[in-house]
Amino acid sequence: MKEQLRELVLQAIQALQDDATLPTDLSLPGFVIERARSREHGDFASNVAMLLAKPARAKPRELAEKLVAALPANTLVEKVEIAGPGFINFFLAAGAYHAEVRRIMAEGDAYGRSTSGNGKTVGVEFVSANPTGPLHVGHGRAAAIGDCLSRLLDASGWNVRREFYYNDAGVQIANLAISVQARARGITPDDSSWPENGYRGDYIADVARAYLDRETVVADGETVTAAGDVDDLDAIRRFAVASLRREQDLDLQAFGVSFDTYFLESSLYTDGKVEETVRELVAHGHTYEDGGALWLRTTDFGDDKDRVMRKSDGTYTYFLPDVAYHLSKWQRGYERAITELGSDHHGSLARVKAGLQALDCGIPKGWPEYVLHQMVTVMKGGEEVKISKRAGSYVTLRDLIDEVGKDATRYFLISRKSDSQLVFDIDLARSQSNDNPVYYIQYAHARVCSVLRQAPEKGFTVDLDDGLAHLAQLDTEHEQILLTELSKYPELVEAAAANLEPHLVAAWLRELANAFHTYYNSHQFLVEDASLRNARLALVVATRQVLKNGLDLLGLGAPEKM
Repeated sequence: MKEQLRELVLQAIQALQDDATLPTDLSLPGFVIERARSREHGDFASNVAMLLAKPARAKPRELAEKLVAALPANTLVEKVEIAGPGFINFFLAAGAYHAEVRRIMAEGDAYGRSTSGNGKTVGVEFVSANPTGPLHVGHGRAAAIGDCLSRLLDASGWNVRREFYYNDAGVQIANLAISVQARARGITPDDSSWPENGYRGDYIADVARAYLDRETVVADGETVTAAGDVDDLDAIRRFAVASLRREQDLDLQAFGVSFDTYFLESSLYTDGKVEETVRELVAHGHTYEDGGALWLRTTDFGDDKDRVMRKSDGTYTYFLPDVAYHLSKWQRGYERAITELGSDHHGSLARVKAGLQALDCGIPKGWPEYVLHQMVTVMKGGEEVKISKRAGSYVTLRDLIDEVGKDATRYFLISRKSDSQLVFDIDLARSQSNDNPVYYIQYAHARVCSVLRQAPEKGFTVDLDDGLAHLAQLDTEHEQILLTELSKYPELVEAAAANLEPHLVAAWLRELANAFHTYYNSHQFLVEDASLRNARLALVVATRQVLKNGLDLLGLGAPEKM
């Protein structure tokens, strides 16, 4: 609807340009068609007259009147009003909403999808947890956000590549290996000889036991068999990393998340990508040596100070492999790259972008894009839950899935804007009540299915084609509210994808469910009047379709019974 209105306004502008009321060399920054805040002010409003008043050398209200007069004949708009300093308020014809219902029924699962991405490739990197332990709730939030972003971009016509970056090199991996080795030797975290920075969770004992039993694990197609030798630290490291990668993969599968690419940090060193990146940075003149260290002039690209790339002892600082990794994304054809991270990574973003710009290889400014998420607080019984026995020091994603199920976990972790702190209330997520948003939304879908099952039981034939032909009978306030909510879906998907804000879908689904439940509680659907009955059934079947489409964007099921 919004796009149709925009096209009508553009045609009116063209008409005023043709008669010299408006100049031909116009630009329209800030031109919007937006939903009216109150139904008293129509369905949509536009600021176009105020934007064009100056180039037209006219008062905004006078120009608004000319624009309205120049609107082409159409069946979309019933009436137009000019308000305030020159806002144009559009009141849509009832038939416009009925046409949207027919569109929903015709397009089905494709309703709300678009081709705005034009098939371009976008890489979405998310979770990217160190393989040193089970996934925690922060990783869960990253998984929910990243997966929903991927679904939104896919629905918007992008060729989406989901990517997981394994930090399988560095100090943390070394600490993992010595922790498993200590457990394999019978040393526990309570012993004085336990490694100072060793991991203490029960999962370390499980990995050590599997290593001693010479078990075989498969992670991302790689098979690793334990050597069983407690003195072979390198063999322990390989097996421990593979074991925890497998555990993380199983948790993500239970969460409904999959990836197209698993990229190992260690490959950047074995394939010479880090050294290649250093050579390129030096060759382009953006580095210098000082104090025995190699520095990158990140201040040339907006950073607050220059950064060390290679320390005086020859080792690399952590941001350099990040530059090499993102360069590999560009080389692999990612026209757009989005990285989802915890907010604690904020400080490194500017220097990674600076490093990419310093390579002078055509990477555009602002590439990659970042989506940062804040921490999650888990509550149960009115108290904060902090520790999982298996992890030893944090609540795991698996804990939440086991407590409340996949769907509730996904919804609650996606329900707020990513840069807002989130409280995960286990008791609320488990409740089967209207206060639980995911239950409330899924129950709306199940209710429609229930109505359709009841129809033949009561001797009624469901004729949706007849219903679509009699949508004009849907003239109650509750029906108009539901019709309006349904019509918002395509523009909601567009906005959520454009702003990288999947929480918008979660919030809107609750609004749609509320509109449906209110309608359900106020009106009978299975009435004797066949044309009215079928019209109402067509409306609720369209509602079921849009609920299903929206739930799918969040990776949630659409149950037929609850």
